[in-house]
Amino acid sequence: MATADRHKRQPSDRKLGWLCPFTKSIFPAWRRRRLRLDPASKLYFPYEPGKQAKSAVRMKNTSKSYVAFKFQTTAPKSCYMRPPGGILTPGEILIATVFKFIELPENNEKPIVDQKTKVKFKIVSLKVKEGTDYVPELFDEQKDQVTVERTLRVVFLDPERPSPALDKLKRQLAQAEAAAEADKKPPVDTGPKVVGEGLIVDEWKERRERYLAQQQVEVVDSV
Repeated sequence: MATADRHKRQPSDRKLGWLCPFTKSIFPAWRRRRLRLDPASKLYFPYEPGKQAKSAVRMKNTSKSYVAFKFQTTAPKSCYMRPPGGILTPGEILIATVFKFIELPENNEKPIVDQKTKVKFKIVSLKVKEGTDYVPELFDEQKDQVTVERTLRVVFLDPERPSPALDKLKRQLAQAEAAAEADKKPPVDTGPKVVGEGLIVDEWKERRERYLAQQQVEVVDSV
């Protein structure tokens, strides 16, 4: 009886067998996502035509591995990122700054505010080994291991109209600038190094030995 039941279940098992590879093909990026982004789907810029505007995105490595990341954009002539790429340690957080030149509207066109534009940014990631030096070519060498983390669409905000998105953007930009300034500062001087102290002591001993030897010579000569 058990054998008959097993044979009855086999056809249905075969029918469901195709689901596994199918789901893998649909959700490969979701299963392998390594970074948590904030904002997750939109990149906000204050709308200031004729000026270079700034935005920010917070990235956190939520995996247990070292992760290389890289920015890509559909408008490379008017946009750039700082940093354009790098490597995050497990749990590390980075706020990247994104710059975009906003062109003046043509033919009295209405400003595109609070609406998505055609410009997009894509952030891709790659698992790397500890100690790996970041170079953009990493993503070309291991294309099959690259994950598209998110595609962010540019949204313009009215800088004169307060909004939660604008307030959040200002906070993130302030945090990014503070982190950049901290990186520029020289390391704190904690006093003379041990090596330096050793050299000073050795030099003092050498001078004392020369002085004592000279005194002995003078004593011999006087005798």
